[in-house]
Amino acid sequence: MLFNSIDFAIFLPLVFFLYWFVAKNNLKLQNFIIVTSSYLFYGLWDWRFLSLILFSTIIDYSIAINLNSNESKKIRKFLLWISILINIGLLGLFKYYNFFLDNFITTFAFIGMEIKANSLNIILPLGISFYTFQTLSYTIDIYNRKLKPTNDFIAFAAFVSFFPQLVAGPIERATHFLPQFHKKRTFSYPKAVDGMRQILWGLFKKVVIADNCAKFANVIFNNHEAYSGSTLILGALFFSFQIYGDFSGYSDIAIGTSRLFGFNILQNFKLPYFSRDIAEFWRKWHISLSSWFRDYIYIPLGGSRVSGLKKIRNVFIIFILSAFWHGANWTYFFWGLLHALYFSIILLTKKNRNNLDIVAQNKKLPNIKDIVNILLTFSFVVFSWIFFRAENISHAFSYLATIFSKSLFSCPNLLELKHAIVCLILIIVMLISEFITRKLEHPLKFNETLFTRKLRWLIYIIIILLIINFPGEKQNFIYFQF
Repeated sequence: MLFNSIDFAIFLPLVFFLYWFVAKNNLKLQNFIIVTSSYLFYGLWDWRFLSLILFSTIIDYSIAINLNSNESKKIRKFLLWISILINIGLLGLFKYYNFFLDNFITTFAFIGMEIKANSLNIILPLGISFYTFQTLSYTIDIYNRKLKPTNDFIAFAAFVSFFPQLVAGPIERATHFLPQFHKKRTFSYPKAVDGMRQILWGLFKKVVIADNCAKFANVIFNNHEAYSGSTLILGALFFSFQIYGDFSGYSDIAIGTSRLFGFNILQNFKLPYFSRDIAEFWRKWHISLSSWFRDYIYIPLGGSRVSGLKKIRNVFIIFILSAFWHGANWTYFFWGLLHALYFSIILLTKKNRNNLDIVAQNKKLPNIKDIVNILLTFSFVVFSWIFFRAENISHAFSYLATIFSKSLFSCPNLLELKHAIVCLILIIVMLISEFITRKLEHPLKFNETLFTRKLRWLIYIIIILLIINFPGEKQNFIYFQF
């Protein structure tokens, strides 16, 4: 069920009504409605994979209780490894089995040995990378005594399957999110209104920005031999804003929807394309995944408190793992490798924590130095997105070869150029809106003393008209495939 579908427009009010008007202040019934609604939401994609979510829920719920009640270090470590192996094993089977099998066969064929092995006709379950990491962090936190396990199975099942962020995050930590299922929730009109505003902004980014950018990005990437280097630059730019509008738009809708039900989900994007270096970019892009790798892998490996070589080792481990988390394709590996190289340079020069504040913190506009750094960082990120979007490595290098040719200096030869220009103007409007409101959670979180009721409704109507009259071709959310 897509957030930008008629189905969801019917589903959400029905769940809202049951949750607040039927369950009222009955916490257990509210949690039960969340679980059943979430399983219905997911089951409409493919009911067969509901068993995976239930299995993962039962395993980590049971292991967490045993971890807490057992004092033996050996048994506790054994239980933790059971959770890790089961969760990562399922993820590996569905996501990487065929990839590693094909590469294994290819490697032996290269040295003249033929190996016969059957690949599996496996469908990747939606959201498996997200809910696997969410449940895994729960057992790790229990093991590290950072959290007490819950004895309420329904509350835990609701935490694992919560439909707004089930299939594409943000990846919530149990320390932050699970306690919210144990606390009485009362309806808050201001919170619900703010949630609706954030949903509207998320729909604008998905339907108007991402889906329109997708139209041009798909045409250019799929037919790159027919276009000039300058047009391919446009294609890379369109994909950069497609993936941003798509994924951050999903996060906005998920966060806004959560507020309708009295929950607080952490922000997943904080103006990443205004970052002044690559370290700042990764503190602001897909924050829930970046912080997951930082807390559960990077810091346990020693983080930045080790020797220079080990620092670089840790950075490469994190980015390679992040690359393969995104998918079983060597294009993701190269994308991760590029970011590892970018990050290593500023880490070795000790500049990775230079930009911890918001850009132009106490100013209206960034200074020249910040503008140059923003443009450079954005250029490096766009370059890496080419590998992320390419079908395979040869596609990526062929795309880059055309960019770095004489045709780079020609005029873009794109059909529907007027439509593309309108799309670029809307991207600029989005960026300006987000920059102006950079200290807020989203651009529609109005200061009601500055924005009158009439002005606010005028903005809502303009956004709704854009969504209705300027939608791109309907696309699945990009991160559904991860």
